[in-house]
Amino acid sequence: MITDSHFLRTDYRTLFRLRPDGRIERENDPDGSEGPRFWFAGCPEGNVFGLRADLPDDLAARLEDLAFAEPRLVHPATPQHLDRYLSLLGGDGAAAYYLGLIYELPHAHPYPGGIRLITSDTSDGHALVRSWAGAGMPAGLVELGFRTLADLWAPWCVAVIDGEVASIALAARLADDGAELGVVTVKTFRGQGLAAAVTAGWSRIPALRSRTLFYSTTFDNASSQRVAARLDLPLRGTSLRIP
Repeated sequence: MITDSHFLRTDYRTLFRLRPDGRIERENDPDGSEGPRFWFAGCPEGNVFGLRADLPDDLAARLEDLAFAEPRLVHPATPQHLDRYLSLLGGDGAAAYYLGLIYELPHAHPYPGGIRLITSDTSDGHALVRSWAGAGMPAGLVELGFRTLADLWAPWCVAVIDGEVASIALAARLADDGAELGVVTVKTFRGQGLAAAVTAGWSRIPALRSRTLFYSTTFDNASSQRVAARLDLPLRGTSLRIP
């Protein structure tokens, strides 16, 4: 069984593209987005943290000293030195930050019946892509911000209701040994358990079998936490992100 601390280290390698010394170069998404200046995650077994590569050496050293001195982080606690991190990174004002929850998504998770799911690695998935290439992205996906096929980060799983794409789960981050889930539901279809269904369906995709699967959310995202509770996902750690 993978320990929680090993799980968090794998999550770090999955979320970010790293320099050889372990510093963060950027997000590990297809867009290569800018990574956080500081990322910290903890569990009762221990903590993991990372610093962006462009931080000045003296600032990085001060942050490292604080992070190494952190007690093991046990939810619902927040990092003991949170205010110090924010002060060091805030410049003339308070730095923004996000507290998150990191869950494990087991492979081949069961999902509620009666919902039509289509995944990117199937003939139905390939047919969907061909239809979208010819006719344009469906209105539901456009509403969610998927304007071109390039926005569909494979592998993905969609729920189809009455011929409409109602919810989608996709690989927000994909690494050799890990994959981070992103999931979103069209507004008119929310509250029907579709996010849980596509999350479970995504976990069954063959291309993900060799990877550790992560489901993460923020402290204030109650709807996302309800999905984790509905699927009974094990909580593996708590995180702090300072952009």
